[in-house]
Parts: sequence; C-alpha cells; structure tokens
Amino acid sequence: MEKWECDVCGYVYDPAVGDSSAGIAPGTPFEDLPDDWVCPDCGVGKDQFSKLE
Repeated sequence: MEKWECDVCGYVYDPAVGDSSAGIAPGTPFEDLPDDWVCPDCGVGKDQFSKLE
C-alpha cells in the first residue's frame, strides 16, 4: 500500500499502521480515509498530502 506524506509537517500516513488516534484501522488505504480526516500532528486536511514514491 502507498504511503502519503503531509506537505506541512512531514507526518507519513502508513496504511499498514492506520491512525489509532482517529479510529482508523490498520490496512485502511489513504483514499478510504474520511473526507474530514486531518493530519494527527498538525491538523491539515487530506489535500495537503503527497504520495510518496
């Protein structure tokens, strides 16, 4: 699965790990995150993330 990095603070969303602070289960692809999900470190939205190559 693809990892995505926050353009603002550098947080990396890893689908294998999920985001327990937001109740996102491991195995959840970035594309399946809710539209209102925000970076757990700095609070910006999904539109501020870039796919890691």
